[in-house]
Amino acid sequence: MTKTTSPVGPVLDARALNRATLARQLLLSPAELSAKAAVEHLLGLQAQNVKPPYYALAARLEGFAPEQLSGLMADREVVRIVSMRSTIHTHTADDCLTLRPLVQPARERELTNFRKGLVGVDLDRLAVLARKLVEDEPRTMGQLREALTVEWPDADPASLAVAARCRLPLVQVTPRGLWGRSGQVALTTAEHWLGRPAEQAPAVDAVVLRYLAAFGPASVKDMQTWAGLTRLREAFERLRPQLSVFRDEHGAELFDLPEAPRPDPETPAPPRFLAEFDNLLLSHADRGRVIPPEYWGRSWQGNQAYCTLLVDGFLAGVWRLERDALVVEPFGRLTGAQKHDVLAEGERVLAVMHPGESYDIRFGTVLRT
Repeated sequence: MTKTTSPVGPVLDARALNRATLARQLLLSPAELSAKAAVEHLLGLQAQNVKPPYYALAARLEGFAPEQLSGLMADREVVRIVSMRSTIHTHTADDCLTLRPLVQPARERELTNFRKGLVGVDLDRLAVLARKLVEDEPRTMGQLREALTVEWPDADPASLAVAARCRLPLVQVTPRGLWGRSGQVALTTAEHWLGRPAEQAPAVDAVVLRYLAAFGPASVKDMQTWAGLTRLREAFERLRPQLSVFRDEHGAELFDLPEAPRPDPETPAPPRFLAEFDNLLLSHADRGRVIPPEYWGRSWQGNQAYCTLLVDGFLAGVWRLERDALVVEPFGRLTGAQKHDVLAEGERVLAVMHPGESYDIRFGTVLRT
């Protein structure tokens, strides 16, 4: 019979985990980092839409202006690419060329969902052909579908384009992603866009340490959720001697960097306006450190995610920017002091993101559970 042992280590409750994670995520107080350094520290920014990475940095950095991130993108120091969890992220060029190879096995597994549309398709040949197409000229997914269908007329066109995206590290070329600009999604390879070859996938152990620095304390399942990978237990076990070990209120084992910040649970946490799909809400298997149980599922509907409001460090409502107003819809009653702080943070974010424009800030209907 296998002997089981109970998890050991101090217990961190939801509030302690909340404050620790907010500190790593640069959300307790504005960080004096460059936009590029912040993107690197955070291991990328969720970027299904154009604006969320800009709002992510506005919530986290002292002296941020959207032009800073936009300039990095124009200079090809950061890029937009499908990476963690098969979603679009804004990564530094270096991380694009290393983290994408790390998650390539997950992209290969994703292809199995499209196997019915790829019967008879030589995927190695498809990758070679698709690479030539997008490196000759950036292509939209529609253009890729059309070109690849000529070669495989019996295959499903959409599956062909997805196969190219899974097999190749395709980045979105500018002007897509630039602040105040518009442009359809056109793709080329990361190597072609950045002018240098992809690198070997980094040692998993090194990425574990970076993940803990940005999202810890965390469990093995937490990191697997963030990366969209499996079988990371061995890396954590190799690192165990140099890590601090805790457990949550449910007994799950949590790992952390010994010197990483773990603030007092009563440390004040100012309100924060986060865009849809912010990584703070998506990068742990157990999201109770940010989302109170009674509000689970309230920040999205179907495939639509809402912009979210944090009050006292936890999800407390949603918000939207209308033509002339920032509208805040809390999930419960806010105190007078909380409303004052939310208004102040809203004014700060508007001044950063939309300087010179006039917006009211209104509290909408309290969205009760």
